[in-house]
Amino acid sequence: MVASWPEARTAFTDAAGWFVRTVALVDDRWAEPGLGEWDVRALVGHTSRALLTVESYLARPAATVEVGSAAGYFSAVRGAGDPAAVAARGRDAGAALGPEPDAAVAELAERVLALVGTRDGSELLTTIAGGMRLVDYLPTRTFELVVHTLDLARALAAPLDVPARPAAQALALVADLAVTSGRAGDLLLLATGRPGPASGFSVL
Repeated sequence: MVASWPEARTAFTDAAGWFVRTVALVDDRWAEPGLGEWDVRALVGHTSRALLTVESYLARPAATVEVGSAAGYFSAVRGAGDPAAVAARGRDAGAALGPEPDAAVAELAERVLALVGTRDGSELLTTIAGGMRLVDYLPTRTFELVVHTLDLARALAAPLDVPARPAAQALALVADLAVTSGRAGDLLLLATGRPGPASGFSVL
């Protein structure tokens, strides 16, 4: 998947907006189950990192491109994270949102979207996978926003109404990852209602 800068930026903006709107539905349910060992606050905290990392990585310019695509990023980090550390970062990020998490998320999204609006996509930033162009990194954040806002919507029994542009970009990335990981056949079987691999299938 290769996105133009306008496509990448618009999909990211739409995904961030959907995340903010879904967080606004939480009300007083922050301590209810969210995803796995996370409660809703921790899930929202983890998802907010899809915004925070854009800001923090742009503050760490890279010298060269080491990862040239969104699919390459996910391939590079596959299996690299410690699940316990990821879970702890989600809880910490949730706690950092303070007494009004919904307002904190809305402010964060506004700040990061304004920052992205000042860039042209050619900027080199340092990610956990290596140096990347912003235009290639941003779709990974759109993907994270889409997938985890779906998790949040499910936890809240809210509609799974992913906006069209981030949905299309996330699905294109899933297809790329399925092809590069040799799982395209399995994904096609599942997507067309045929018997496929056992529960837990993932292209990540």
